[in-house]
Amino acid sequence: MVTREQFEFIKSKYGLHASWAVWADEGDTPKSNMGDLRVLDPEINKDLLSQLNPNVVLVGLNISRGGIHEPFGNFHDKRPQATDYRTRFAVKNSPLWGAYMTDIIKDFEQKISGAVSAYLRQNRAFEQENAESFRQELSDIRSVAPTLIAFGNITHDILQRNFKNEFQILKVPHYATYVSKENYREQVLSVWKTLRTS
Repeated sequence: MVTREQFEFIKSKYGLHASWAVWADEGDTPKSNMGDLRVLDPEINKDLLSQLNPNVVLVGLNISRGGIHEPFGNFHDKRPQATDYRTRFAVKNSPLWGAYMTDIIKDFEQKISGAVSAYLRQNRAFEQENAESFRQELSDIRSVAPTLIAFGNITHDILQRNFKNEFQILKVPHYATYVSKENYREQVLSVWKTLRTS
C-alpha cells in the first residue's frame, strides 16, 4: 500500500523517469489504451494506491525515445511501434501488477542497447553515478528489501555489478524480444514463480 502523500512525492520527483505496472485494459487490439494514463490517477482509479508495490521493481535500461513528457508515461508508450504492451500482458492478474518501474540509466537517450553498454564500459563513473541515484530512488519510494527484476541482459549485468550483495536480482527477457505476448508472459511469470518456490 502506498499513501497518497508518498504517491505524489514519487510522481513529483520521478514521474518523468518512472512509472507503475498498472495499465488501462486493452481494447480491440493488444496495443490499445497503452498510453491512457488516467489509470494512474488516484482520483479516477480509486483502487490504484492499494495496488502499488514498491518492493518489486521492474528495471529497464534507459529511455530509448525522445524523453517522457507526461508523469508516469515511461513504459506506457502508445506509439504503434512500441512493445510496452507485452509487459502489460505479461503482468496482468499476476503478483507483478502494481510493481514500480524505472530505468537504471537516467537521462541517456539511445535506442541501441549495445551502444549504452559500450558507453558504460568507457565511462564507469557515469554508471556509478546512476547506481547511486537508483539506490536513492529505492529509498525515496520506501522500498523494503526489494526484488529487482531486470529487463534483459545488459540491465541485469549493471544491477549485478552494483547491487548483487544488497538485493534479490532476477532477469526476464526484454519486452522488445521477438516472441508472442503469450510466450513472453509465460517466461516472465516462470521467473517469478522460481523466486517464490526457492
